Order: sequence, then structure tokens, then C-alpha cells
Amino acid sequence: MRAEIQSIVDEIKQSVGLLRRHLDWDKSLARLKELNAKAEDPELWNDPDQAQKLMRERQHLEKSINTIQSIQSELDDQVGLIELGEEEGDEGVVAEAEAALQTLHKDLGKRQIDALLSGEMDSANAFVEIHAGAGGTESQDWASMLLRMYTRWAEQSGYKVEVQYVNDGEEAGIKGASILVRGENAYGWLKTESGVHRLVRISPYDSQARRHTSFSSVWVYPEIDDNVEIEIQDKDIRIDTFRSSGAGGQHVNTTDSAVRITHMPTGIVVTSSEKSQHQNRANAMKALRARLYDVEMKKRQESIQEQHEAKSEIGWGHQIRSYVLQPYQLVKDLRTGVENTSPDAVLGGDLTAFMEASLIHQITGSEGEVADIE
Repeated sequence: MRAEIQSIVDEIKQSVGLLRRHLDWDKSLARLKELNAKAEDPELWNDPDQAQKLMRERQHLEKSINTIQSIQSELDDQVGLIELGEEEGDEGVVAEAEAALQTLHKDLGKRQIDALLSGEMDSANAFVEIHAGAGGTESQDWASMLLRMYTRWAEQSGYKVEVQYVNDGEEAGIKGASILVRGENAYGWLKTESGVHRLVRISPYDSQARRHTSFSSVWVYPEIDDNVEIEIQDKDIRIDTFRSSGAGGQHVNTTDSAVRITHMPTGIVVTSSEKSQHQNRANAMKALRARLYDVEMKKRQESIQEQHEAKSEIGWGHQIRSYVLQPYQLVKDLRTGVENTSPDAVLGGDLTAFMEASLIHQITGSEGEVADIE
């Protein structure tokens, strides 16, 4: 086998191995067998909500397993054909099998993503919170640009966006905002966007046209199923109502109907200011349950994160991406090295390549092992 093709074979094998470890292969096969047995139980649909949850888990797990098995099967088939062609001196068979392997290698990034979106909450809707950093109008304007960027990415990707709240800045931009992105795998796609985002540009608010650096943070967490048990005691929360501070428009309240809930033990604060006070309270409680669930999930992942911490910055508060508009045009993800020389396109919602690379980066822990994303 030619050295170039052997290198491709080795990379595909490595990717399959990483995906199997990420999925916890033996455990996942056993779980799928258990879910298949439950799906055949005629009493399953006596509880429709639980049945739908089970069927969704089964569908996602089966898809991930089938994706990994199909990559392995195609690899084995083409390697076998190459070996057979070389034994029989059939250059046509060898050339055809080598071309198939190159196609498989080219498509590997997308197929890895199909297998990776199998986490416990990947299929859930996603809350996206954006907060302006220090710097007043500059950072607040940057936060509003990020809100627009994620809204456009979601809409272009076929998701529905619901505004939870927007806290306008004094002069321009926003101090903070939260949106709910609804649709299949919304959280799975968006989860790696959490972190600090940095903007470098000539400020439109500086009369001397100086270059400014601004920071804003993004926090993504899943909307959790009502069946997930998250205990919230009345004594642990404080509920405040207030008037929305927006500058006007269809989403802004004119009465003190906005709701803010503070969870005292953790310091988590959630806000909803888009509907009636009753609906706002329900929305805020749902967001609080999601945040508390997210905290518990991150505690479970601490040991895994510690293993990779030396290789990549994936914790809260770390800068994950730079958007440079001056003196050159470049958006660069600091975890994966993925770049785009058209910041306008990225700020207009062209984020998928960054998300794909970050998802793959989660299982590799190092830029050098990430498969090419076409």
C-alpha cells in the first residue's frame, strides 16, 4: 500500500478509535440493546412523555453507533480491495479503492459530527446568554453584535429563536441578553461557544479613530426536560419584578411584569421580560432549572476536563475566539486554530466550521489530531 494511502488509513482508524472511546462503546451497545427491548414493551406508551424521551435517546444512540460502524465498514472494505488488487496485479481495483478511501477521509469531519452529537442533552433546545465585559459602550456594542451573530446563525440553520430578555446599554448596544434557540441538536451545536469572545477594531465611538479591544462573554446551557428532577426549594430563591429597561419596540414591557429569580445557594440569576408576569415567572424557573442542571453536568465532567486542561482552554472565563477587524481581517478560534478571513461573514452567522472543529476538538484534546473540515 502506498505511503500516502497508508497515512489516510491510519488517520481514519485513529478517528474511529477516538469516537468509540468518546461514546464508551461497550456501554453504548448495551444501552441500545436495553432501549430496543423497552421499545418493544406494549405498555411503554402508557406514559407518552417518558416514551418519547426513550425513543429520542434510542434514535440518537443508534445514529451514533451506525455512523461509527459505517466508517469502520467502509474502511475495511476498501483496504481489503486494495490488498486483493495488489495480490492480483489489478491496478484498476487498487485505484478505485484508493479513491474511495480519499473520499471517506474527506467526508470524515461531517461524519464525526454525526457521531458526536449524541450527548445526554445534545438534542435539547439551547439558552444562549450574552454579557458585555468592562468597557462601557464599546463592549456593549460588541455584545449586541454577538447577539445578532448567534440569532442569524440559528435562523440560517433552521432553528427558531425566542428572545428571553434584552438589557439595553445607556448609549448603544446591550449590557446583556438571553435567547432560546429551539430545534433538533441546538445545544449540541452551540455548547462549545461558551467562553470569552474578543473584538479588535477601529471604534466607531472614538472621535480619534483609535483601535479598541472589547470583550463579551457567551454562556450556553440546555433547556432541560420537565421530567428531569432538579429540586429548587422556595427558601433558596428570591423573586423580583421590575420594568423592562428597553428603548421601545414590540418586545418591551410597559408594566412591572419582568421577572428576575436569584438562586441564593449558587448565586445564579435568571431573567425573563418578554411576556406576562405569569409567563415570565414560568420562563425564569425553567431557565433556572436548566442552569442548575448545567452546573451538575459540569461537576460530572470535571475529571475529564482536568485531563485535557493542559492541552486546551475549555473552562469558563477563558478566551475562545478573536474577531479582528483592524489592522487586518481575521477571525481565529484559539482552541482549534480554525480561521476565517471574512469577519463580516462570521458576524453574519457563518459559524458552522468553528463549531464543527470545536466538537471534534472535544474528543481529541489537541489541534494536531483534528481531521480536516471540508
